[in-house]
Amino acid sequence: MIALDLIADSIPPVHTSDTIQKVLDRMVEFRLRHLPIVNEEQFLGLLAEDDLVAENDYQTQIGALALSLVNPYVLEDQHIYDVIRLFYEQQLTVVPVLDAKSNYLGLISINAITEYFAKITSVSQPGGIIVLEISNKNNSLAHMAQIVESDNAQILSSYVQAYPDSTRMEVTLKINKQDISAIIASFLRYEYDIKASFNHTDINDSARDRYDSLMNYLNL
Repeated sequence: MIALDLIADSIPPVHTSDTIQKVLDRMVEFRLRHLPIVNEEQFLGLLAEDDLVAENDYQTQIGALALSLVNPYVLEDQHIYDVIRLFYEQQLTVVPVLDAKSNYLGLISINAITEYFAKITSVSQPGGIIVLEISNKNNSLAHMAQIVESDNAQILSSYVQAYPDSTRMEVTLKINKQDISAIIASFLRYEYDIKASFNHTDINDSARDRYDSLMNYLNL
């Protein structure tokens, strides 16, 4: 996925001839706090709601204001992770997209990013969630997938969160099965540390208890 794929065509940019009132109305309409200023195809900068609310005359044109514009943007062929980084680091509600000649192509809204995350994490798909805490030396997604698939299930999505100054990390697996008690038991059998689980029929920790009982029985 690249930036060009997420451009929101329905949100027009601001022009220097637009009034403050028109821009604020557009921000309210699209529930945004930022909009790009564009003259023809030239990107001039990103306008913030805070730049406008202190002005007294809302019929003043944007081009007449002394604005300290920020200039964040991505190129059309940049990966979507670069877009997400800008949203996060600069707390934006839109990110402008330019072509290789620095012409304005459109913008990516925060709503588009939210929808993108919903799709890649399969939040709309029914299933269970398992959160594992593992050593970064044992981070084998292939082995985790093998454990899940041994119960005739599949991993719909996964993501990893590293802990600062630690050799441990957290792996979250979304699985296309709501009853994941057998899969949990398999992870325990392979000595994975299960931090949390959701949407499975056995909502307590009886899977670990059954596993411990089985091990005690086998050791008799």
